[in-house]
Amino acid sequence: MRTYSSFSGRTLAGLLTALLLAAAPMACRKPAKPSEAYTQAHTRFGKLYAQKGDDAFLDPELAQVESLLDQVPADSLDAAAARELRTRIQSGKQQAQAQQKAKADAMAKARESGQMPSGFNSAPTMPAPSAPEEPAEVPDAGTKADTAGVPGVGASEAQLASSGCFQKGEPLEVKGRGRRDRWELQDRAACRQQYAPLQDQVLIIEDGKVLALVPRSAVQAIPVDGGTGGTTPDGGR
Repeated sequence: MRTYSSFSGRTLAGLLTALLLAAAPMACRKPAKPSEAYTQAHTRFGKLYAQKGDDAFLDPELAQVESLLDQVPADSLDAAAARELRTRIQSGKQQAQAQQKAKADAMAKARESGQMPSGFNSAPTMPAPSAPEEPAEVPDAGTKADTAGVPGVGASEAQLASSGCFQKGEPLEVKGRGRRDRWELQDRAACRQQYAPLQDQVLIIEDGKVLALVPRSAVQAIPVDGGTGGTTPDGGR
């Protein structure tokens, strides 16, 4: 009969114990799961950016989005996506803050020299048209709207964003002035009631302020020609 030494027995037992210990972490490891915190952060950021565009990067609500991203576990399925969103937010904030500082510096220099730059006129007007046309009377309509608490010509873009009832649309190509941002009233009952005069209006923005109010029906699409295209207010604006 073959016998085993006590040394061989101890060696075999040690090997079995080591194999069991090595296999234990693998058996206990749980599969990665999605992160609810990331889902909420992504949804909030999407709504905020859809409503305010690049101004969203300066909005205080963005801090809540960043707080949710901090709660995303490093081992979740959404960890990489959370890092990408945080990088986008940080980059957007830096650019928005730089633009804001550039405008503030330009305003400060203009005040020192006693001459405001053309891009910061308090009540910009459209260039005089070659022939009378309906949009030329828009500034007066905007001023009347202001007296009723409705944003008009000269109102700031920040005022539109903070109201919660206006949304940014596709830019317009305005003749003689280039591409300009546009805002429109959101299709919600409360907003239509509060800002009834602006239901069918397009607010054209220049240098962060309402440049003109144009009827939506007067905005026409320009056919694509040679890879370029856009929209313009009817009547050559």
